[in-house]
Amino acid sequence: MEHYNMNLTLKVWRQKNKNDQGRFETLQAKNISSEMSFLEMFDVVNEELINDGKEPVAFDHDCREGICGMCSMHINGRAHGPWDGTTTCQLHMRAFKDGDTITVEPWRAGAFPVVKDLTVDRSAFDRIIEAGGYISVNTGNAQDANCLPVDKTNADLAFAAAACIGCGACVAACKNSSAMLFVSAKVSQLALLPQGHPEKQSRALNMVAQMDKEGFGSCTNTGACEAECPKEISLTNIARLNREFIGAGFSSEK
Repeated sequence: MEHYNMNLTLKVWRQKNKNDQGRFETLQAKNISSEMSFLEMFDVVNEELINDGKEPVAFDHDCREGICGMCSMHINGRAHGPWDGTTTCQLHMRAFKDGDTITVEPWRAGAFPVVKDLTVDRSAFDRIIEAGGYISVNTGNAQDANCLPVDKTNADLAFAAAACIGCGACVAACKNSSAMLFVSAKVSQLALLPQGHPEKQSRALNMVAQMDKEGFGSCTNTGACEAECPKEISLTNIARLNREFIGAGFSSEK
């Protein structure tokens, strides 16, 4: 693959805090290698800003391996940028051309208030997990895994749901800022396994209640969440969550 350098124009959202109105600021990214990741490009831009005595752009990052879900950026109108099934930290600059203008924004959702610039507060996801993302176990020695047979199909579906990294791209992509794909993945990964059955009903009820309390919108099945999810979490999980929620509602009325 041919390596080349490029000069880019960035239109970056700058916002001091959640109370600040915010604005776009035009920055120049010069001599950017096509083999850099998108975050490495921002490192170069920030170094130039610091050398010029200016405030660097705040953005979330940690593992830079597509695992932690922190690198949340809306790039040219798409969550995590133009490549499918890719987090921002895995997006490479060869996705762009010399002279391109790139617009970079934070997630846009009422439940994800801007902390600063491209960094948003996603602690609403943590509170949803706290509401029901746990299982009951007896203390003492762990049971031998071979004593808990799990159907291969269910095991695969649970593993696929557990791949969700909680980045929030589903919320950012949804016109309603719905968190249904995230919540359904967290419910599915436990509901499909025997270890998750004791809290099966309360989990669905409590996590949906917390999701609504946080101010996320409703799901209208546009499919944007699945299309922009870097881990390609399936919409079928939302159907499963709806079944779990409705079934739990009937049981709680008895």
